[in-house]
Amino acid sequence: MREVPAGLVVVDKPAGMTSHDVVSRVRRLAGTRKVGHAGTLDPMATGVLVLGLERATRLLGHLTLTDKRYAATIRLGVTTTTDDAEGEVVETRSTDAVTEGRVRDALASYVGEIDQVPSSVSAIKVGGKRSYARVRAGEAVDLPARRITIHAIDVVSADLPQVEIEVHCSSGTYVRAIARDLGAAVGVGGHLTALRRTAVGSFTLADARTLEALTEELMITPIADAARASFPVVDLDDEQAENVRVGRRLDLALDATTALFAADGRFLALYEPHGDTARAVAVFV
Repeated sequence: MREVPAGLVVVDKPAGMTSHDVVSRVRRLAGTRKVGHAGTLDPMATGVLVLGLERATRLLGHLTLTDKRYAATIRLGVTTTTDDAEGEVVETRSTDAVTEGRVRDALASYVGEIDQVPSSVSAIKVGGKRSYARVRAGEAVDLPARRITIHAIDVVSADLPQVEIEVHCSSGTYVRAIARDLGAAVGVGGHLTALRRTAVGSFTLADARTLEALTEELMITPIADAARASFPVVDLDDEQAENVRVGRRLDLALDATTALFAADGRFLALYEPHGDTARAVAVFV
């Protein structure tokens, strides 16, 4: 059996598949069970999904993937059970009185640090059970608001009742909730009809490959390249490298979590500052 290199695969997820479906496909393509993903996408959503293979699955949790960008389409005047197009229609209202100005003002009010109530069909656990599972079982679920950061919402077009936006936000932001809240703010209801994630951290659609393209050639970013692209880097001498291999603290001044490399270019570990020294976050050799 061929050896599978540790690294990242950036997928342009198609609509209609869960993130786990994509993981299962890549497991078959790579010939390994050791595949994980960061930042779940709903089945209706498309776009950037970052996967880790082999040892790189341990890298996923340390990557700076809190910064995300989306392109989204909102349909005003129609409320659904799931706040998106996959749910059943609850109510339909006229949008004749809605103006582009009201839409822009409402969206502008969401920019910054805000408390957002997640969609009830999210994957958040309530009493040990996913919220969406409780909703599908007929339960009423009220989720508490969560503090998130929306850096920007740009209105691409407002051909009412359809609104196209681009969102730059933190992890934990529900774009479906933005659609729901916009509909409520302009008094006619609304839901999300399309969602495409255009970036996660430093990974963009330019880095992503479709599953069809990956079937032809499985493009894996080696773990060393992924670490160099995602963290500050320090190259060590041989003595320091030997200490890192066993996870010892180093007499090294760091400003942030840093990727440490051996003199031969091998990626060894992630270390973080600890007073005047540096300590191991994760050792990869």
